[in-house]
Amino acid sequence: MTHLTLNIRKKSLLYLLLLFGLLLTLFPFLWMISTSFKPENEIFQKTINLLPASFTFEHYLKLFKEINFGKHFINSLIVSLGITGFSVVINSMAAYAFAKIDFPQRNRLFLLLLITMMVPMQTTMIPSFYILKKMGLLNTFSGLIIPAGASVYGIFLIRQFMFSIPNSLIEAARIDGCSEWYIFWKIIIPLSRPILATITIFTFLSAWNEFLFPLIILREEAKYTLPLALATLNGQFNTDWGLLMAGSVVVIIPVIIVFLLVQKHYIKGLTAGSVKG
Repeated sequence: MTHLTLNIRKKSLLYLLLLFGLLLTLFPFLWMISTSFKPENEIFQKTINLLPASFTFEHYLKLFKEINFGKHFINSLIVSLGITGFSVVINSMAAYAFAKIDFPQRNRLFLLLLITMMVPMQTTMIPSFYILKKMGLLNTFSGLIIPAGASVYGIFLIRQFMFSIPNSLIEAARIDGCSEWYIFWKIIIPLSRPILATITIFTFLSAWNEFLFPLIILREEAKYTLPLALATLNGQFNTDWGLLMAGSVVVIIPVIIVFLLVQKHYIKGLTAGSVKG
């Protein structure tokens, strides 16, 4: 009985700590949502109120009518979906080659690929800029999508997961006369859904929140993505916090939707890197 009581107390303490951590994490988001519905005079009150005394949609109306936030939302959606789709296809093909196709110097080439992860992204900004300039891709969505088409981190995760797929399945398909493309699309990809769902979330989230690279590549305000559009809401001498919070709420909605769509595969994909290859 004493042992049972001790276990109940431990679990209760654990749940309380988890609940505290949850509230601590959610509070800034709840405050952001609440502020987006508060009138201007209520935002800077001395008393702290999580719920607004009077709800208003003026910040959201101003966001889409005066700033053309809908256009920037569509821009971000095009760029993020393009990067996500292109990256998942390229990364999965590269991962399949490194995991299941035996070619000369495969491991050394993969090690060289991993070494590039230690190079800061900022050091490749200028070379990327000049390359895109020579290709005529500056101020285009293609200039944002193509450079993000391959991710070493994504290749690594998918490769580690693919090691868990039995080689006997691939060998049997090859004996039956299946091509490598058929094996990849009909056998490997369906079995790799958990890790592909994880990579989809990571890639979409990264592309959706990317600020620095679009700032360098895009020149016209009409082509700005949401992070750039949000930055323009910060004035030099004054900031409309209600408008900024409304924009931030709009920005996080697509990320939540993407997560809900692929969440059933997400947990399985989180353990992909634990497979020894």
